[in-house]
Amino acid sequence: MVRSFAALALCGSLAACGGGGSGKSSAAAGTPAAPASPTAAPPTPAASPEASAAPTLPVGSDGRASVFFHGKRGGAKRVALTFDADMTSDQGPRAARGERFDNPELITTLRRLKVPATVFMTGRWAEQYPDQARSIGGDALFEVANHSYSHHAFSTPCYGLPVVPRGGARADVERASAAFRTAGVRHAVPYFRFPGGCYDEAALRAVAPAKVTAVQWDVVSGDAFAKKAGPVADQVLAQVKPGSVVVMHCTRSAAPTTEEAVRRIVPELRARGYEFVRVSDLIAGT
Repeated sequence: MVRSFAALALCGSLAACGGGGSGKSSAAAGTPAAPASPTAAPPTPAASPEASAAPTLPVGSDGRASVFFHGKRGGAKRVALTFDADMTSDQGPRAARGERFDNPELITTLRRLKVPATVFMTGRWAEQYPDQARSIGGDALFEVANHSYSHHAFSTPCYGLPVVPRGGARADVERASAAFRTAGVRHAVPYFRFPGGCYDEAALRAVAPAKVTAVQWDVVSGDAFAKKAGPVADQVLAQVKPGSVVVMHCTRSAAPTTEEAVRRIVPELRARGYEFVRVSDLIAGT
């Protein structure tokens, strides 16, 4: 696969692809920083957090959205697997030609293994795969969080991504949320992951009116464009600590080994005494 714009777009969401983007803040967790559907049985509604009930971090006195990197290091051994469902505004024709930006096998595996997870979804992905978005967003195991509408950058430089127009940050976040509602996503939570992980003080102020908590990560899986699952699993297993947030992908064309890696990661971390939770569970515990 050619590492063109689409490669840069996905690469940008992983620190292993050249750094953590413009979000270089060392702020601690909770502190503001300077088209087939999955084959699993239909989900049973349960007490998964709704947007109105999910815990958030307060906006700083300077008007910046707070940034969450990981949960508490002490106490219970909990880890949140997060999956970016990326799709950019120019990838519709490629999807029409058969390229798969979804990964229903991954979702089926998470269900089979009973692994809660947070899926950071672009609005464009929800529009391309509305049945899957509705299925994920109606399953008590999962919560859907906002990853922008079309994976454009909120600050620059950011891996060559197109840039959200000045003054358009809040509208972009809200456009993605509207796409979730149209698709029928029920368990949408007020968390936002910057495309490419790139942000600065201006970006944090720009998204604050959307009433979202920015969510980054402390464990990079390296699943983007990985050709083998073993190194991905090794990288995650070597980095996880209590409270970790792991960034992975739900985009088969650009992260084809993720499902296989998860099949190894989950039992090994459980053998170490880890419990899998959603990002909302970690934030609730801060």
